[in-house]
Amino acid sequence: MRYKAIFIDIDDTILDYIPCCREAFDAAMSKLNDTMSVAQPLNDDASLNDELFELFFGISGRLFSEAKHGLHTVAEVMELYPREFIERMNEIRSKGVKERRSEEVKELRSEEVEAMTDVFKHAFRAAWGQTHTLVPGAKETLKALHDKGYRLFAASNSFGHLQRSRLSHAGLLDLFEDTYISMDIGFDKPDIRFYEIALNRCGLSAGEVLMVGDSMTTDILGAQKAGLDTCFFARTEGAPTEPANYTIHRLEELLMYV
Repeated sequence: MRYKAIFIDIDDTILDYIPCCREAFDAAMSKLNDTMSVAQPLNDDASLNDELFELFFGISGRLFSEAKHGLHTVAEVMELYPREFIERMNEIRSKGVKERRSEEVKELRSEEVEAMTDVFKHAFRAAWGQTHTLVPGAKETLKALHDKGYRLFAASNSFGHLQRSRLSHAGLLDLFEDTYISMDIGFDKPDIRFYEIALNRCGLSAGEVLMVGDSMTTDILGAQKAGLDTCFFARTEGAPTEPANYTIHRLEELLMYV
């Protein structure tokens, strides 16, 4: 075998991020509705809930993208996006954008916004820890790699306990020898220290490990700076694939290169 181990990203590499995100969002909105009476007008219209999810997804996506370029830590993003979402949602309500509604919507006080942010944040995280929609071919590919004798390690930017919970719910956790998650490691991908600590923990040199992931910034460029070979999982057409050592469009294709 050319490599002894494989580091593999979790979100949008093993677990399908968008459906997982929508599942956790819907659960958080339901909790918000049950807990905060002011939120009730926001949960009885499916099309509006779709609009709110797009708002939430856009905010979180922008902040995580900024984190990839060092503008925030992942820990900071975890606090920023729930707050910004609730604030923007309150703006929508207070400006009366939802003209389809006949009931009067009062503007929320700052303490109500703070309370809603706290409820939403904790409900989203609790639900996120149970989401486990798989990327097609993920379980089969990981099992095949495990059966071939590769040491498998998850490498992700997030909360360790939540990512391990998700892998467990997906029936994948036992395939991994260890999980390297940024909130546990102390550094976020693409920081070279993330990869250096991971290599030290598994007792391998950079040349013995292949990094697989869907992000050119965090997974490919970050790992290559640490001396690892990389495999880019290009899930969208036209995505730039340089300078990854390998490129795959379906996860099963990884088996051709190891």
